[in-house]
Amino acid sequence: MKKQVYVFNSISDFHKIAGLPAPEHPLVSVIDYGLVEYQTDDKEISWLQHFYCIGLKHDMNGRFRYGHQQYDFDGGIVSMVSPGQLVQITIDKTPPKPSGIILCLHPDFLWNHPMAKKIKQYDFFGYSVNEALFVSEKEEEVVVDILQKMKQEYHSNIDAFTQGIIIAHLEVLLNYFDRFYQRQFITRQKTNHQVLEKLEDLLESYFRSGDLIEKGLPQAQDIASQLNISPNYLSSLLKSLTGQTTQQHIHSKLIEAAKVKLSTTQLSVSEIAFELGFEHSQSFNRLFKSKTGVTPMEYRSWN
Repeated sequence: MKKQVYVFNSISDFHKIAGLPAPEHPLVSVIDYGLVEYQTDDKEISWLQHFYCIGLKHDMNGRFRYGHQQYDFDGGIVSMVSPGQLVQITIDKTPPKPSGIILCLHPDFLWNHPMAKKIKQYDFFGYSVNEALFVSEKEEEVVVDILQKMKQEYHSNIDAFTQGIIIAHLEVLLNYFDRFYQRQFITRQKTNHQVLEKLEDLLESYFRSGDLIEKGLPQAQDIASQLNISPNYLSSLLKSLTGQTTQQHIHSKLIEAAKVKLSTTQLSVSEIAFELGFEHSQSFNRLFKSKTGVTPMEYRSWN
């Protein structure tokens, strides 16, 4: 029997399934996760939500999944879910009871404000749950303090200033998350460099296999899938290690391959472009010049 997938169009919908009172504000809610009691006897529930969630959680005996990734929570970590993502929780009611704090924010709260567009530019909302943010005790204090200030604002006042003040707190919080993720990339250098090594192996194999001719340049989505990480996380990781996005990294490897062919073979530029997956040599010429400052023929004449 196919399991039910709930659809939460509003924060009130989530409050109901979580066994919580109606939210004080219809578009924003800061929740004590220790008070959540899912109103179901199912051991696993899934839902599609149409609002943002930022959760700092502890003692997650059950397993939490969104998208196609899963993570066993055994400490305090922060995860982010954006509108349209599928969330799945496997519930374990044995002690200790999970604790933490959750921010739910509906996109309508950001309507007609620059943050409505800006929030979509934070890569971590596209990370998978196994790429969640591990926060130190001091970092956790920062997160909780900001969330409590947001709660205090809508709890005490709902007026013409409420939206601007809460969004100001939100922007500070998201900027801290950017900082904390950069710290995490640094502190997990060994793991990240292993990912980079696997990426290099995948690209080398792809370039040698002849797939460039048949399939063209590899897509970031496909590469990330083979590395078992999300495209956003891969791009952020590469930026921290190499200063390049995934696409820029792929282009750099392509230019390296082109330089070898230009220097060691008598193939024409058109033939090289074809072998590197370009349908039109003009596109290859433009990319090569944008990356090197010279045309393929100029490069060949100098080598």
